[in-house]
Amino acid sequence: MSLLDDPKAAFADLSRPEGWVLGVSVAFVLFLFVAMLTGALGPTYFLFLVGLAGMYALLSFGLNAQWGFTGLINFSVAAFFGIGAYGTALMTASGSPIAGGFSPLVGLAVALVVALALALLIGIPTLRLRADYLAIASLGLAEVVRLIVLNERWLTNGSAGLRGIPGFFDGWPVLSTFPEAMPGLRLEVIPGSPVILETAFWQASLNVLLVLAFAGAAYFVLRRAHRSPWGRVLRTIRSDEDLARALGKNTYSFKMQSFVLGSLIMALAGVFYAHLNLYVGPGDLDPITTFYAWVAVILGGSGSNRGALFGGIVIVTIREGTRFLNDVALPIDPAPLRLLLIGVVIVAVMRYRPQGVLPPQRELIWPSAVGGGGTPETPDSGVRERKGGDDDE
Repeated sequence: MSLLDDPKAAFADLSRPEGWVLGVSVAFVLFLFVAMLTGALGPTYFLFLVGLAGMYALLSFGLNAQWGFTGLINFSVAAFFGIGAYGTALMTASGSPIAGGFSPLVGLAVALVVALALALLIGIPTLRLRADYLAIASLGLAEVVRLIVLNERWLTNGSAGLRGIPGFFDGWPVLSTFPEAMPGLRLEVIPGSPVILETAFWQASLNVLLVLAFAGAAYFVLRRAHRSPWGRVLRTIRSDEDLARALGKNTYSFKMQSFVLGSLIMALAGVFYAHLNLYVGPGDLDPITTFYAWVAVILGGSGSNRGALFGGIVIVTIREGTRFLNDVALPIDPAPLRLLLIGVVIVAVMRYRPQGVLPPQRELIWPSAVGGGGTPETPDSGVRERKGGDDDE
């Protein structure tokens, strides 16, 4: 049921996990707005958090296209993320040792081309074999890329990283001058707690616009692909590759397409991060990035695009929310609590929702295929029981 056609019926059609996720999400957004209005959370930092959530959603989308759709075990999420970040930084940053000064659109194109080449380089020798070999090769790839970035100073500037990265919209008509052209605003909804909207806020709003465009495009492509015949072949490969091969499908080709698609989306997240942070360094290729992406996909539900989006938001909430624990008097160091909370989340999901919070079943149904646009009801009996009943009659 479409939300625009009949909002009441659409909300009534939500499953219990979907209603729970919607309620928690709305409550959390209201909490953030109240925090901004009271001055506890700066509006610029709020938009920065939205940008980070979009970035992790992109990483989750990319991994979901590989593991969730096809069952490809990729432990090199950080490598493709770093390729995207360094690809655009080397082409656009003023401190680039090899190029610099190009348009961010050129940096985007170069980052995606390099990510494509790397995905083919690692996929060609491994995707004909079992998934175990891809997992082992991707582990090695992630470390190789990190060591190259760290040690090849002539190419990447080594441990110093790359500075002087422009905003993505620098040089664009209207958008490049938008933050400076907007006037500073002072909003005082609650007396004594003014909210200041200055140049940094308008710049952050452009970053949010960019990540929404990237994430929206990725979600639309994956949503259509998941329901298409191509997506059905991928799900068959994940369930039983021998069956897909017996049906005449070139499983190697389909796995390569899935791997490349996911790798490009991960590189897209790196491109956004470079223009959001305006600096990239070897530390950004830390394996914890891969770990966060896997947790997001497992939490949301393997194969679920909505789940990947939800998981990415939860990861950012835990990652950034624990920073505020430094202001609370605790008998222990709050820094390790971040990984502790993520571990608790994983254990809870594995115990109570092993299929994830938002499993993909409802995403696979075209609304037009169901009378009234709703979700089909589960039959009371199986096919054999019904056939037996018909024979008795």
